[in-house]
Amino acid sequence: MSPSPKAPEPHAHLLLPFAGVAEPAAMQALRGTPLPTLSALLARLQSTAEHGTDEFSLSPPHEHALAWARGLPAVDGQLPWAALDSAEPGLPQAWFHPAHFQVGMDHVSLVPAEHLGLDDTHARPLFDALAPLCAEDGVGLRYLGPTRWLASGERLRGLACASLDRVAGRSIAPWQPQGEGAAWLKRLQSEAQMLFYTHPVNDAREAARQAIVNGFWASGAGAHAGAALAPSPVVDDRLREAALRADWAAWRQAWATLDAEVLPAWRERLARGEPVAITLCGERLARTFTPSNAGWLARLGQRLRPAPTAHSVLDAL
Repeated sequence: MSPSPKAPEPHAHLLLPFAGVAEPAAMQALRGTPLPTLSALLARLQSTAEHGTDEFSLSPPHEHALAWARGLPAVDGQLPWAALDSAEPGLPQAWFHPAHFQVGMDHVSLVPAEHLGLDDTHARPLFDALAPLCAEDGVGLRYLGPTRWLASGERLRGLACASLDRVAGRSIAPWQPQGEGAAWLKRLQSEAQMLFYTHPVNDAREAARQAIVNGFWASGAGAHAGAALAPSPVVDDRLREAALRADWAAWRQAWATLDAEVLPAWRERLARGEPVAITLCGERLARTFTPSNAGWLARLGQRLRPAPTAHSVLDAL
């Protein structure tokens, strides 16, 4: 990734994951929805930083952009979100997400716990079954809730994992773990699959016609023992759930709500002359837009040129 300009101050920075998606049906649905506030903002801002990946990078563009904003080295698949969310960021950690792995004709896809209606009643016994297996390998496991458990230990150092945002609802084949510890993690995932498959919790779920929990996915692996990081920008995640479910009507409605209820405050800040940054993130690219620092002649030229439309910017992400 090429060097980027200095990140904007976090209080003046709005970051929007899943502002664009690599699904023609989604972008087609959005074209019929006017986004006047976003268009007005883009007419006053210019692109000053880009965070490009490809559709199969382990960490999606919004995670790379968030790492840049916080001053975190952006190593694909090794953004230590789990460690940074804990009291010991220098200790290698990762999140384990219980999930349903759907076996199809030619691929295995992942359904995250959020889409399974998983609660403590079913999640806790599965956690209690997996924790001793982890302990045998020197990895501690802590229960954070039904959809996320925290693993910690040296086994996780150097491990590169794909974000859950990459694999939810998709084939897991392109996003297998890499680096140190990958072989261990794959073995643990296989053992968890066998352990969960025969667990009474899944008998109860099958009896209730619920999808079973037959494994887990690891993400956010790594450690951070470096300098203190900048605070996080404002991250508005309202587009995420609809995008992961491929519910493009809901995604379009979430965009309409953003444009009508969230972005006007940022437009007002810009009108007052405050420093404002908007980062729009897709599945291949994240772009940060800030006010132009060009001289008056250059600004005049910018105003005379047609401003990019909101939809064309989102299409390119």
